[in-house]
Amino acid sequence: MARNFRAGLFGCALSVALGCGAASPAFADEPIPVKVMIVSMFGLEGAPWLAALKPTREVKVPGLSSDFPLVRCTVSGICQMTTDMGHANAAASMMALIYSGKFDLTHTYFLIAGIAGIDPAHGTIGTATWARYLVDVDIAHEIDARDRPKGWPDGFFGVMTDGQQKKPDFDYRTELFQVDEALLQKALKLSRHALLEDSADVVSYRKSYPHAPANQPPAVTLCDTASGDTWWGGRRLGERATRWTLLLTDGRGDYCTSQQEDNATLVALTRGAKSGLTDVRRVAVLRTGSDFDRPYPGQGTYESMVAQRSLDGAIHTSTANLVHAGMPLVQDIVDHWDQWQVGVPK
Repeated sequence: MARNFRAGLFGCALSVALGCGAASPAFADEPIPVKVMIVSMFGLEGAPWLAALKPTREVKVPGLSSDFPLVRCTVSGICQMTTDMGHANAAASMMALIYSGKFDLTHTYFLIAGIAGIDPAHGTIGTATWARYLVDVDIAHEIDARDRPKGWPDGFFGVMTDGQQKKPDFDYRTELFQVDEALLQKALKLSRHALLEDSADVVSYRKSYPHAPANQPPAVTLCDTASGDTWWGGRRLGERATRWTLLLTDGRGDYCTSQQEDNATLVALTRGAKSGLTDVRRVAVLRTGSDFDRPYPGQGTYESMVAQRSLDGAIHTSTANLVHAGMPLVQDIVDHWDQWQVGVPK
């Protein structure tokens, strides 16, 4: 999830014909083969997918969040689940799904699709980003910024290191994930010209940012995402996320979005792969900007975080654009399953 937005009813006018049929039983003796599993983190992220897909089958899975106990599927092999928010919920729900025995996930493509804070140097509210690297920014030593050593921009440094320029060992094995490059490029190509939604209040708000792309309409792009359960904001912490991403990826990463769950979800999928139940080469990560991760010039950080909560259009555009940007990939997988089943088509 991103770092704001109240709950409420969400209506979505999207309609995509994907071969939904008559209702079917909720349980089956044999595992249900899944072509695409769409992973949402909270209800408003899942709502536009359900409106577009019109699933006809509901499967209750023990161990999922009590708020989101069902996996919903179409007869064409597309399913949607909601993990609930944060690292712990994402990992627990994904593990419950994988080891439930109710689904055949060995050839499944997982599309993690959620909203996020976004760096104004990389996009605007509603921008759709595909990630190559997933970086956990919570696994670190932290010194109160008021007590940081002279010359340090912040108080964060790698676990069991002695300086901010020292890359930590990945002892947790969850600090960094990289998605399959062929799938990433295919997703980007298919969605590059997607028509993304915008809203009047967001248009007005982003005018206060003096440079593109923050003050431009949303678009589809490629940049990397940072996972952490702390809902941070501000230029200094944004710069820290950029620095941390560069450090952990040996200078190759390009931070642009902040969210809570993605590294936790990938941990569960990786463990599933080691059990022969999933394939981590078949994971794509899509995040849309729901709020700016830092203020515009002259605006305070706290003021920025509070002001963006009143942008009603932000939650609508960011969640709706998950479907607009993600559906081309989902549709192509379903339409050409004979090719996708054996791997990403060239």
